[in-house]
Amino acid sequence: MVTRANELKKLEAIYQSNENNFVLMYGREGSGKNSLLDNFTTGKSYFYYRSRQCSDDKQLHYMSKQICENYDRTAACESFDECFKSFRSKDGSKFIVIIDDAGYSIKKTNDLLNSLVSLKNKKLYPGKVMIIVVSSSIVWGEQTFADIAGTNKSIVDETIKLENLSFLDVVRSFPEYSVAQCVSTYGIIGGVAEYLDRWSGKKSIKANICEHILSPTGFLSKEAEGYISTELRELSCYNTILGSIAAGNEKLNDLFEDTGYSRAKISVYMKNLAAFDVVDKVVSFETGGWDNTKKGVYRITDPYINFWFTFIYPHLSELVSFTPEAFYDKFIGPNLDNYLQTYFVNVCREYLHLLNMVGQLNIKLTKIGTWVGKEGTIDVIGQSSNRENVVGICNWADKTMGYERYEELLESMKKARITANTIFLFSATRFDAKLHELARENKSVVLVDMTEL
Repeated sequence: MVTRANELKKLEAIYQSNENNFVLMYGREGSGKNSLLDNFTTGKSYFYYRSRQCSDDKQLHYMSKQICENYDRTAACESFDECFKSFRSKDGSKFIVIIDDAGYSIKKTNDLLNSLVSLKNKKLYPGKVMIIVVSSSIVWGEQTFADIAGTNKSIVDETIKLENLSFLDVVRSFPEYSVAQCVSTYGIIGGVAEYLDRWSGKKSIKANICEHILSPTGFLSKEAEGYISTELRELSCYNTILGSIAAGNEKLNDLFEDTGYSRAKISVYMKNLAAFDVVDKVVSFETGGWDNTKKGVYRITDPYINFWFTFIYPHLSELVSFTPEAFYDKFIGPNLDNYLQTYFVNVCREYLHLLNMVGQLNIKLTKIGTWVGKEGTIDVIGQSSNRENVVGICNWADKTMGYERYEELLESMKKARITANTIFLFSATRFDAKLHELARENKSVVLVDMTEL
């Protein structure tokens, strides 16, 4: 099972403080919130309440009922204040209060947030408390809560967003897999903790795809559209746009021509999709070659949604009539390596970030990104505070990374108007003899094969 060691350490540090605390924690469904909270509360005094989709009166009713059962209270609580006055720590230690699925219960139409503020301010409970408000909605965590809280938003001492796990976490989750298999897994299901827990490192990539995605009983078979519909209405419109992006229409005008939607409508939908990390506009690294930069490019950032709309959504009829294995062989296998190129670039960027963190680069990078040109791309650019650079290009699909890729990089650097202290050439396969000779003669050129990542 995937563990969130960094987040657990952060919660423990907050718990150990001498003050009362209010933590806002959010992350998408499947991000591992429940296992994190289980690990954190083990051996501690706590009250956990999972909110319902119901009226405010019923919300209070269900919380009161749980309070009565937990603390031998006979009379129902008539307010959230009264609920919290019933709390008791079993040993006098700091008491943890968790409100899960808080988007259903913390509203402008009730007093729950005001009662939590009073609880933190020692007006309802004399001992130390740590309040954790939890949501599975990124939009609620980043936007809605602040709107509801108003002047009370300063009550939050710590905000913890449960980001998708990194490639390094994927590698740790699958010790049986080769690096190539880990890159493939990362490019297909991303870093969602629940997805990783259910993917089997004892089975091949193809076998996992057939079982979990292509089979009608697979746990991911309806996940892409299901995830989108948790935050958004008008699923048909969002499916249309995502299908169009996956088909290669990455600019606003291309989407306008392909979907028939107005540019204004597309922009609104893009903003909504970006609000919970499904799409993003590619922002090229700022260089002197701005005139040569490709602007306004949209990408699907969620790996599994991207995989679904690239390979499955266009062939839903065949998904019914083909066996999973036959579907994979016809529609996925032949094109999977080209698809994974983008995710190999992400892995290489993460590798450069780790080298920077441990001081293994000859300059200290302050930002890392990519440069997308009208002609040519620099997969990885890292820059120091005094604008010194390292750059890199990444090869996943070609059987051999050839010298011409290095020449293409130099041409892209000219168009971007940058120079570099170090040039990284990353390859999932081998390098040709000319590149090996270049790296021997020019120490600023570094060859990194996939086994080193």
